[in-house]
Amino acid sequence: MIDLGDFIRDIPDFPRKGIIFKDITPLLLDPVALDEAIGCLAEPYRDAGIEVVVGIESRGFIFGPAVAREIGAGFVPVRKPGKLPHKTVSREYALEYGTDTIEMHADAIADGMKVLMLDDLLATGGTMAAACEMVKDLGGEIVGIAFLIELCFLNGREKLTDYEIRSLIRVEK
Repeated sequence: MIDLGDFIRDIPDFPRKGIIFKDITPLLLDPVALDEAIGCLAEPYRDAGIEVVVGIESRGFIFGPAVAREIGAGFVPVRKPGKLPHKTVSREYALEYGTDTIEMHADAIADGMKVLMLDDLLATGGTMAAACEMVKDLGGEIVGIAFLIELCFLNGREKLTDYEIRSLIRVEK
């Protein structure tokens, strides 16, 4: 097994001063690392009866369909407002300064459907918590949440305590 953390590049002061952006581009460029990441994200869920993987814009769109294919599930995108063509449900959530909103198709999750939530990064947990609320409101059963990277020092897990969370790369500080 390779160390996936070796394929994550730190970009200081992006998108604004004081933030260290975790760039996954080197991982995406390396076919062995990419395959390893997809396999590791999928492995715990291969026999869990997952029917759909819900991926959050935008980097959840990279890993979500690949993991869905690996486990024999469908894929549901969660997008920014106005990007989906059919009837949607939405959820507003708090940011450090202000709020943001995400949407998904209202008919994407059937009552009782087993769902895996997936994104590339867990930071403060607000976006994922909002996505989970939408899935639950539609009747979905969230089996787990998976992330490529978790910024542990931001305590995002605190907003997701009702769920089993797996992250492949844990950044402590």
